Amino acid sequence: MPSPSADFFDEGALVGVLTTQPLDRLLDYKAPEGGCQIGAFVEVPLGPRKVVGVVWGPGQGDFDINKVRSVMRVLDVAPMREEMQIFLRRAADYTLTPLTAMLRLATRAPGLGDPPSMRKVYRLGHGGPDRMTDARARVMDVLESFGDTVFTLKELSEEAGVSSSVIKGLVKQRVVAEEDTPRDLPYRRLDPDHAGKALTGDQAACAETLRAAVRTGDYGTTLLRGVTGSGKTEVYLEAVAEALRQGRQALVLLPEIALSAEFLTRVEARFGARAAEWHSGVTMTERRRIWKMVGQGGAQLVVGARSALFLPFRDLGLIVVDEEHDTSYKQEDGVMYNARDMAVLRASIVGAQVVLASATPSLESWSNAEAGKYTRLDLAARFGAAVMPEIRCIDMRAETLPGNRWVSPTLQAAIRSRLAKGEQSLLFLNRRGYAPVTLCRACGNQIACEHCDARMVEHRFLKRLMCHQCGETRPMPEACPSCEVEGRLAAVGPGVERMGEEAAALFPEARIATLSSDMFGSARALKEQIGQIADGGADIIIGTQLVAKGHNFPLLTLVGVIDADLGLQGSDLRAAERTFQLMRQVAGRAGRAEKPGTALLQTFQPEHPVIRAILSGDEEGFWRAEAAGREAAGVPPYGRMAGIILSSPELQDAFDLGNALARNDAPLRQIGAEVYGPAPAPIARIRGRHRVRLLVKAPKGAPLQPAVARWISGVRAPNTLRLSVDIDPQSFY
Repeated sequence: MPSPSADFFDEGALVGVLTTQPLDRLLDYKAPEGGCQIGAFVEVPLGPRKVVGVVWGPGQGDFDINKVRSVMRVLDVAPMREEMQIFLRRAADYTLTPLTAMLRLATRAPGLGDPPSMRKVYRLGHGGPDRMTDARARVMDVLESFGDTVFTLKELSEEAGVSSSVIKGLVKQRVVAEEDTPRDLPYRRLDPDHAGKALTGDQAACAETLRAAVRTGDYGTTLLRGVTGSGKTEVYLEAVAEALRQGRQALVLLPEIALSAEFLTRVEARFGARAAEWHSGVTMTERRRIWKMVGQGGAQLVVGARSALFLPFRDLGLIVVDEEHDTSYKQEDGVMYNARDMAVLRASIVGAQVVLASATPSLESWSNAEAGKYTRLDLAARFGAAVMPEIRCIDMRAETLPGNRWVSPTLQAAIRSRLAKGEQSLLFLNRRGYAPVTLCRACGNQIACEHCDARMVEHRFLKRLMCHQCGETRPMPEACPSCEVEGRLAAVGPGVERMGEEAAALFPEARIATLSSDMFGSARALKEQIGQIADGGADIIIGTQLVAKGHNFPLLTLVGVIDADLGLQGSDLRAAERTFQLMRQVAGRAGRAEKPGTALLQTFQPEHPVIRAILSGDEEGFWRAEAAGREAAGVPPYGRMAGIILSSPELQDAFDLGNALARNDAPLRQIGAEVYGPAPAPIARIRGRHRVRLLVKAPKGAPLQPAVARWISGVRAPNTLRLSVDIDPQSFY
């Protein structure tokens, strides 16, 4: 039988194929006619099915050679590079995730095995239709808002919510162009010297430091800390330009899809062409195109969500993680990874630079910069005429306010002042929906989700109750489900919808816009609403965390935080850090143009150290105090943690396994680690499954993952029980 060379296997040679199926090993196949190389994407038979896999190395040969089947075909895509294989292996080892699950993350593009046949695609044509209808307008809006993106007929009709005949009618008038095109085309080339902006002294110095780092072609990580509105984006776009000049690819990660529209517009203005866009709102056709073009070098810059980190870049020279502190970079289900940390890992393997950009860095990044592991660059002043907002607190203990109202007289007066000047105000509340609890005033029952240990939240716009844990919804009842008394259900505590009602009653002449991620049917609708607000389409904005991230409202001069104390409760070790970050970020929305801004924080605890740090602006003092507290407790980033969640339809099964793990903790004690629990998770039931949690705490340098792997390897549990491991947990629910 022919023998394989170092990286190429002749026809009939045994190859080990890693598939995306949930199997715990490589599968042996015979190389196909013409042979195949390591990293080749292949289609192989698995039982009665055809599945996609990657040639990972030589076969094991521990299977009856007469029963080994052949690879069916090699796919017409760029092979997986060795550096990508290394990245997936190391990411799997770090997160204690099966390698097959990591491969699924790296092949999230539909139709990879499809032949490159010709087909009809649709893009914007010329002129306008002879008669504009609502349906035609929706088609035009979709094509205009997606820029250069092409659609299949099915994708365009679904995105616009119209029948295919509407599109065909626009094709006849040449308003929509119908083209025969190869399935996947390279993206327009970006010009790094197209339209660079004049930078201030601080900006120019930081930009040159980043450019010089990219020119080295080596790995390095830089924390770019700049106050909100200081021009961090323009600075790191200069690093992107340098990567393009070096002929290398760049990736910019953003925490929210809603941020991508404004950012892509800035990228297009800077480089003269649109970047490739990767997130859940992108069409399947476009996702396959990006995946293939990234591997072939036909996409220079990708702007995307955390999963873009697993695209098959041919020559990645720069990764930017914008708003690096944001918790949405941590995937909390499936493969539990932190995109910020995985960005550093991937860059270290390929010799790329990482830029972690934030106005309020995570304590992990701050401490790495303090320790000299990361370079730190600071932008201390806002760009142009803009100045940092004045931040004051409103002591709610001294305010006279009815029990069903939340906007204090002091804040009301400040809003009226802005309305008189034609300026915008933002009321920030970190709760979606109408009210967080619906209570029966007859029996005291709080309406809970039937599948979770969570209270249902009233969404008055939808006339429904919703569980924010599992997504379960039900109509708002007339009578209490517990005592069946009618007319006694009351909403307790404010949500954004209730704040909208209060604002309308207090300021009947004002135009009020409510921004919450669950109030919009699509990312495009949310982008449109944000654009209208930025253009002055509202006087008062009411929003959740969504508005704290990256949006620029030039007319906004007042931010009112309704409940600044909300995040200070609870046992989360990052509660103080997150409250500090969120309050600073929200306050930073004010006064980003020529008009100075003010942020008013309503609080019942004005003496709390976090509130005092926010008001004083002593960020370094806050980080030093927070770091000292964490170091004394031996918790991240000065210690290591892992969370173990056991979930089962039967509570006793989960506790039995948890107790068995706690008793047999020798592998953990060998590295100096301690086990806490088992205990009911803070949210003890989700989707009908009981949840029990154990926490593992270890010294900073301890080999945590191998010890945890040995610890759980002896687990024998019912098929109905699930065990998940979260290394470096960000949340503790």
